[in-house]
Amino acid sequence: MKFSENWLRTFVNPPRASGELAELLTMSGVEVEALEPVAPAFDKVMVAQVMSVKKHADADRLSLCEVSVGAGATLSIVCGAPNVKAGMKAPCALEGARLPGLTIKKTMVRGVESSGMLCSARELGLSGEGSGLLVLPEDAPVGADIRQYLELDDKIFTLKLTPNRADCMSVTGVAREAAAITATSLKIERVAPSPVEINDSLQVKVNEPEACPRYCGRVVRGVNPAAATPSWMVRRLERSGLRSLSAIVDITNYVMLELGQPLHAFDLARIKGGITVRYARKGEELLLLNDKKLALIPGLLVIADDAKPLALAGIMGGQESAVGTQTRDMFLESAFFSPEMIAGKPRIVGFATDSSQRFERGVDFAMTRDALERATQLILQICGGKVGPVTEASHALPKRDPIQLRVARAQRILGIKLDKEQVGSLLRRLQFSFAEDHEAFYVTPHSYRFDLAIEEDLIEELARIHGYEAIPASLPKAAQNMLPDSELHRDVATVRRILVARDYQEIISYSFVDEQWEQDYCGNAEPVRLKNPLAGHLSVMRSSIAGSLIDCLRFNLSYKQPRIRLFEIGRCFTAAGGKYAQPEKLGGLAYGDSLPEQWGAPTRPVDFFDIKSDIEALFWPVSPRFVKAEHTALHPGKSAQVWLGERRVGWLGELHPKWQQKYQLPQAPLLFELELEALTARALPQTEEVSKFPLVRRDIAVIVDASLSVQAILEDLRAKRPPQVTEIALFDLYQGKGVDYGKKSLAFRVLLQDTQKTMTDAEVEAAVAQLVQILQQQYHAKLRI
Repeated sequence: MKFSENWLRTFVNPPRASGELAELLTMSGVEVEALEPVAPAFDKVMVAQVMSVKKHADADRLSLCEVSVGAGATLSIVCGAPNVKAGMKAPCALEGARLPGLTIKKTMVRGVESSGMLCSARELGLSGEGSGLLVLPEDAPVGADIRQYLELDDKIFTLKLTPNRADCMSVTGVAREAAAITATSLKIERVAPSPVEINDSLQVKVNEPEACPRYCGRVVRGVNPAAATPSWMVRRLERSGLRSLSAIVDITNYVMLELGQPLHAFDLARIKGGITVRYARKGEELLLLNDKKLALIPGLLVIADDAKPLALAGIMGGQESAVGTQTRDMFLESAFFSPEMIAGKPRIVGFATDSSQRFERGVDFAMTRDALERATQLILQICGGKVGPVTEASHALPKRDPIQLRVARAQRILGIKLDKEQVGSLLRRLQFSFAEDHEAFYVTPHSYRFDLAIEEDLIEELARIHGYEAIPASLPKAAQNMLPDSELHRDVATVRRILVARDYQEIISYSFVDEQWEQDYCGNAEPVRLKNPLAGHLSVMRSSIAGSLIDCLRFNLSYKQPRIRLFEIGRCFTAAGGKYAQPEKLGGLAYGDSLPEQWGAPTRPVDFFDIKSDIEALFWPVSPRFVKAEHTALHPGKSAQVWLGERRVGWLGELHPKWQQKYQLPQAPLLFELELEALTARALPQTEEVSKFPLVRRDIAVIVDASLSVQAILEDLRAKRPPQVTEIALFDLYQGKGVDYGKKSLAFRVLLQDTQKTMTDAEVEAAVAQLVQILQQQYHAKLRI
């Protein structure tokens, strides 16, 4: 949206400079993207009249002109413009005038003295092109300052509007905004209806009232299509980015820019019958004003006569009914089209127009008839003619229901103190009509404000007019308490993702199970019994997920599935001392080969250490401990408990052979069960300094008793390690030739790094010696050479 500042100040003239006004508009939410002068700085350029022209004696392309610059003064000027002629009026730069990049001096041109310069638009910086003099109207006053005559001290505002501020897509809309933010009076005069001189009219029928709730039109006869558009209107159009075409088209464009209401003029002689607003029919075509022939589709709203479509409603008119040089009678249209009907249609037809941009955002439905009257007024002034009565078809217009605005809520949201009087004053500056009730206002939105629907919209209006810059910046205040317990837990979905990534599939089973499962897998002689079981084999509540997993395994084996990975997250139920508990647990089962059948790796059955690694992945970055222990459901030599710190959180192992035999399983599955609470809990992250210095590796190989637990050794070494040791891990275990019976060889990888400096060999050897000493003293280890 572009417009002339001078045009704006005819409606509102706040005592603010151009830059200050632009800043105020921007801070109110109507962003001024650019503020540019209409013309560059120059002076001493007057309106002049060429009195006589004769050829230069020594140059074929130069002319010697006698030029009047007012008050009886004439100048002799040598001119090379091809369009110079006697009687014309053009800008003349006097001696001493400073033009863009040029200062005018009295000079000799081919032996003839020239006392000034007749100017083109390019020489004044008004246009990039200028092969001839800038021709001024015949009524231009000779001797007048050209800057004042052409209003060249004007500036052009370019707005970057958000889609919700369609009301500012007109000069009067911006004027309303400027008046509100500067508390300045607004001068917008309502146009009086033009006197009806003829009774001619067209019948208007609206077939789609929801798409076109209001349609106005009138016949104007005897217009002069060749009438010249006034220079003031041409200037305002050009400074708004529109080119002057013809008087009638210029008037419709001017009213659209002034009031925000698009209009269209039809050649009355090319209309057959009446006007109908309807949807396009299949097979219809329309040649538009942009020379694009459009195949109309159902869903596009058109303005049609009794024979054919005349215009694409709200977007563009058609060539066949356009006004031209032969037009004498016309039908002038002004309509309100629902924004929902226009929105998206420019993308369908492949182009947008100034009209469609306004209609799809919402135009003032109360302005439809006033805009028609304003255009009629200008047509009569410029093109002449006689007007008929206005034909109007009006249906259900958008409702403007009052919106409650509570003063207390406005204060709470904005964080500033606004009393009732201040709120009322701000609403009056916005020209809202409202009613008061205690500490609340009931505000009726304007017909041009489609963006106001709820209380928060009105509070935003208060903030805009009060001034965002007047709202003090304050840091939020909050109590700094420890995070609640829920913030220190990992999402269960994360646990699921980890298991799915490790090739497990989730199952969901019943929480009530066979009582025999509780005895076999849990050694539970007193399970929680159901008073009204669904079936005899579903008579107790489970205390472990193991039975459900094995039952699902058997089902899959009956369908010849060779490799199975299952998990379930669910509640288990226990009773002790008359008190019931229902903790959530995660149970898992692995059966078959460790990897899917493939050529790249040898096949082997899944084992204890495979599911141990799955459990470690679930607990990462925390490292659980695995303690050898027996379990009713598991093989005595292939089972362990899972500990987290000093708390037992689960178990893992291979199914006991007797249960494998009883439940007819070809091979024993591996099972694990963990407390879900332990899995989802997480410690607060701890920061560590990242070292920039090299990492050092040393290996320690020792021989110890075969009965010693490697896990116990690793935990002891990690607990007592020197601060420079960053990692200790087992990378080799050997028993056999070269190692005595009852012994085993362990090889540990030790990584060392200092955060402050590069470690010396002496420091590295001292740290390694400390670890060796722990192994020798605590575990009677012998270094293996």
